[in-house]
Amino acid sequence: MARYLGPKVKLSRRVGAPIADLPKHTTKRRPNPPGMHGYRGRRLRDYGLRLNEKQKLRYHYNIMERQFRRYMDQAGRTKGNTGQVLLQILESRLDNAVRRSGMARSIWAARQMVVHGHVLINGRKVDRPSFQLSVGDTITVKEGIKKLARENMESLAGQHVPEWLDLVPADLTVKVVAQPTPDQIPFEVDMNLIVEFYR
Repeated sequence: MARYLGPKVKLSRRVGAPIADLPKHTTKRRPNPPGMHGYRGRRLRDYGLRLNEKQKLRYHYNIMERQFRRYMDQAGRTKGNTGQVLLQILESRLDNAVRRSGMARSIWAARQMVVHGHVLINGRKVDRPSFQLSVGDTITVKEGIKKLARENMESLAGQHVPEWLDLVPADLTVKVVAQPTPDQIPFEVDMNLIVEFYR
């Protein structure tokens, strides 16, 4: 299946949670599911609850199912709580760090910024949104995109930058100072249900 390119608010309405921090995703004017009459459907069974939670996480980080399964396998092989390790892996992606720093308004804009080659890691161009950041890495943007990045930061003036990122707004650099922890992630998700889905 190809990447979803349709209306993103439909995804938020489908899973019943805002998958982006944009106002059109967070407003409560349409609490019902997408569709002409807002199909109310039957109560979700155990499988449906777990599937919905997994889709919520996938949509929030804008990744495909196959890649999500790979991350799940990697988290299962790593020591520690599988759910927490999975969240660390997802949160350490380059496109997510660009989004969390405020240089892009959404995960889709951050992905586009990275793919178009505007983002540098330690002075070298990286155009893979899935690039895994390590502690000590420094993210900067090319000169031509700095104006757009500043405008995005001004439009998201109230946004909180997580503690694992050290943002210097003056020269638009972001340094990874620690590994992200689950309590620093501004997104409500039940990781136990997602781990159970793949068991």
